[in-house]
Amino acid sequence: MIDPEGIETLCSHLEVPHTDVRILMLAWKMGCEKQGYFTLDEWRTGMKALRADSIIKLKKAFPELTQEVTRPSNFQEFYQFAFRYCLTEDKKKCIEIPVACELLNLVLGLQFRPQVEKLINYLKYQNEYKVINMDQWMGFLRFCNEINFPSLDNYDEDQAWPLILDNFVEWLRANKN
Repeated sequence: MIDPEGIETLCSHLEVPHTDVRILMLAWKMGCEKQGYFTLDEWRTGMKALRADSIIKLKKAFPELTQEVTRPSNFQEFYQFAFRYCLTEDKKKCIEIPVACELLNLVLGLQFRPQVEKLINYLKYQNEYKVINMDQWMGFLRFCNEINFPSLDNYDEDQAWPLILDNFVEWLRANKN
């Protein structure tokens, strides 16, 4: 098993920070169960799938891995994985707002920078929610994919959006300036 210290060592060999989204993509590719740990089976699965048997080959696999993850057919699965991977305790179903903000920035920040920045600002500003559940998490992705931003002209609060998104849109509209 590779523990958090071993993952940091791996990252230094790969010349990427341990907070780089590609490390999360690697964990997704390996099918990792527990944050901060790579089992031998997970490692073998991932390295075989990436055709990497050395640090050099693993480095060279990153662009292809990034391409694979960002394909629409895979991205939703990766996005769900990112949330589940951050559930650090058994039977935990929510992640804390600060963790959700970091994760949103990491996972959605490249594709949806303006929406993510506003959403993070809202999450830090509001005090009604302390945690985010999977339904809300998936709602953020759906919002980014479906809603015209920044106009929000196609947002319909009568649709089945998580309440946190109704509140976010209301906050955006109230703070347009």
